[in-house]
Amino acid sequence: MTAQTMNVNAVVDKAKFKPFHMTVVLWCLFVVLFDGYDLAINGVVLPLLMQEWGMTAVQAGMLASTALAGMMFGAMLFGMLADKIGRKKVILICVTLFSGFTFLGGFAENPTQFGVLRFIAGLGIGGVLPNLVALTSEYAPQKLRSTLVTAMFSGYAMGGIMAALLGAWLTPTVGWQIMFWIAGIPLLVLPLLIKFLPESLTFLVKQQQIQKAQSIVQKLAPEEKVTAETVLVLNEVKVPDASISALFKQGRGLGTILFWLAFFMCLLMVYALGSWLPKLMMAAGYSLGSSLMFLLALNIGAVIGTAGGGVLADRFHLKPVIIGMLLVGAVALVGLGFNSPQPVIYLLVALAGAASIGCSILLYSYVAQYYPLAVRSTGLGWASGIGRMGAIVGPIVIGFLLGLALPHKINFLAVAIPAIIAVIAVALIRPVKVEEETIIAANHVEPIKQTS
Repeated sequence: MTAQTMNVNAVVDKAKFKPFHMTVVLWCLFVVLFDGYDLAINGVVLPLLMQEWGMTAVQAGMLASTALAGMMFGAMLFGMLADKIGRKKVILICVTLFSGFTFLGGFAENPTQFGVLRFIAGLGIGGVLPNLVALTSEYAPQKLRSTLVTAMFSGYAMGGIMAALLGAWLTPTVGWQIMFWIAGIPLLVLPLLIKFLPESLTFLVKQQQIQKAQSIVQKLAPEEKVTAETVLVLNEVKVPDASISALFKQGRGLGTILFWLAFFMCLLMVYALGSWLPKLMMAAGYSLGSSLMFLLALNIGAVIGTAGGGVLADRFHLKPVIIGMLLVGAVALVGLGFNSPQPVIYLLVALAGAASIGCSILLYSYVAQYYPLAVRSTGLGWASGIGRMGAIVGPIVIGFLLGLALPHKINFLAVAIPAIIAVIAVALIRPVKVEEETIIAANHVEPIKQTS
């Protein structure tokens, strides 16, 4: 009797939305919530740290960039590692790193201690993002892929909202340290993540963990009959083992460079605004309390832009949606340099959040769909890692500009220019045409060429 063969990728692509999908999205959303929180607490605590430790704006910008430097190395390292040992293990390692060392940051007594702890936490923060995107994208049905990835990633902006609200509520009475202690919550939830977060289905098939893979396939497609004899296969583009060089093969070289440039510019915008928006608004004449409300508006705009952008991307395509949002963001940032009624300023800040944070999230989804599964975490990790270089540059540049005491129009114009460069990069990305595919079966060691 011939064993039944089941194409895993086809099952995932055609599956209807089920509780299993919700489980993946919600657990990934929970983790990314604290990544967004971690970004936003820089903007909340930097003005306070400048006062307490007597730092200049340039020194504070350098301090904010220590975590971002860690994120850069973490994204590159853990992206490649996940393609080798599995996404779930790497996510758990990263959560332990970023939650634990961000928590310890609340006990720092000077800038040096603070910077070291933030760098180590940054390794985990940077490493977890590509893997959350890759895991969500891998399990999402094709028709809902962008929607589910951006829905999961909306936790990033929700974390920013949480930081702004808690910062305005707690820091005046408790101090800046409480913002870092709250970041230790994911450590308490780690046992639940271990139990309920699924491993990558592709990884399970490749590692011959057939029973686990069959169990997940049955949850994805309960209408299909999956037995112990069912042979699971993967439709994958044939690529070398996870490596940097694989990102430049099969016509992906130019696209890889353009994605790196777009990520660099988008994350420069995100972290420049996330770290310095309250201070920028204070320089424009607002109080610290009202400036934190602008940080709230930034992240509310990011939630709306992320969710709306994901739905539009599934209806149209990621590319025109990203380009359109970046153009709107550039106009909004330029508009912030002019004196306008406060409701208009709030609207412009929200549009800037939708464009900067929303587009960076959509870019993750775009990259996830650009690379084959075998190197997806590697592609996401390196794009994110290069983007983190922009994240490092952003706070330093804005800190330098604030130190020069230039008209605040110049500060916002400096953040708008990267949006235009990102538009050009995304516009030049072209899809890759793949002529040959392979079927990798769960009970085969070598790939078998697909026959027509």
